[in-house]
Amino acid sequence: MANIEPQAVEHLLDAAFGPDRFGRTAYRLREGAAAIPALSFALVEDGMLVGTIQCWPVALRTADGAAHPLVMVGPVAVRPDVQRGGHGRALMTHMLEAAEANADGALMMIGDPEYYGRFFGFTADATGAWDLPGPFEKRRLLARAVNGHALPVNAGMIGPR
Repeated sequence: MANIEPQAVEHLLDAAFGPDRFGRTAYRLREGAAAIPALSFALVEDGMLVGTIQCWPVALRTADGAAHPLVMVGPVAVRPDVQRGGHGRALMTHMLEAAEANADGALMMIGDPEYYGRFFGFTADATGAWDLPGPFEKRRLLARAVNGHALPVNAGMIGPR
């Protein structure tokens, strides 16, 4: 795996999501956290950064004070001029293979349920009582069990670990 300059990743994220991306709820969830190196990858072709996926340590905190560790998937970003070429799907597949061996909690994400459900097994089945520190569409709050970690079904707030 190539060593990618953090600024190159930031430029790719700006190109894929726009410079206003920092206002999104997903950024609040991972505030102050570092990406999980064993689950974050870059896709490089001909020496150029084409795509990236990052995963973050988060937790579901319940009213009784318990913290259920989760891994937040995303952003998954692909350079706009090569989108729809299977790069995002390749990054997700690679991350899921790594998560089966290395994730220390179930996976969660904010994403399109039709896409992430169909291709990667994410659903909103367990997330109905979960809350986030900002606006989100409930149908887009998705989760998937991985590496023997079941999905918590408790009510609670997701935030940084």
